[in-house]
Amino acid sequence: MNNEEIARRFNRMAGLMEVRGEDPFRIRSYRMAAEAIETWPVPLEGIARKDGAAGLQEIPGVGKAIAGKILELVDRGTFDAWEALTSETPETVLDLLELPGVGPKTAATLHQKFKIASLDDLKKFAEGGGLETVDGIGPKTAERIKANLSRSSAG
Repeated sequence: MNNEEIARRFNRMAGLMEVRGEDPFRIRSYRMAAEAIETWPVPLEGIARKDGAAGLQEIPGVGKAIAGKILELVDRGTFDAWEALTSETPETVLDLLELPGVGPKTAATLHQKFKIASLDDLKKFAEGGGLETVDGIGPKTAERIKANLSRSSAG
């Protein structure tokens, strides 16, 4: 697993945590670690195998907990916290954030209140008139989301 793939996993972790309304400080720590990892000039896999967690903690933004997750990623291709999170909140929820008009708060509401976990779920919900019942989504935003949904599925 290369640095970019590790960084992407931590960014996705932060995105899912944001949708779930979790601690902003933890979310920021994942994003900061991802940023440092992505631009780190040395492959983390090599550091992990040679120097373990201590070597990984030399990277700015990588503390003990994130170093442990990197070790798990390098070893198994996944880590326990990711598995736990995606068992409760499917990774496909992140696809909702790709739509203009849907930010983290809206995605959180759609997932938590309406159990929408994918673009397909959202499309069915929108076709049934569900968007009009969501607090924080006005008529213009609902129309924009519907238009973007029809464009994304046509592509």
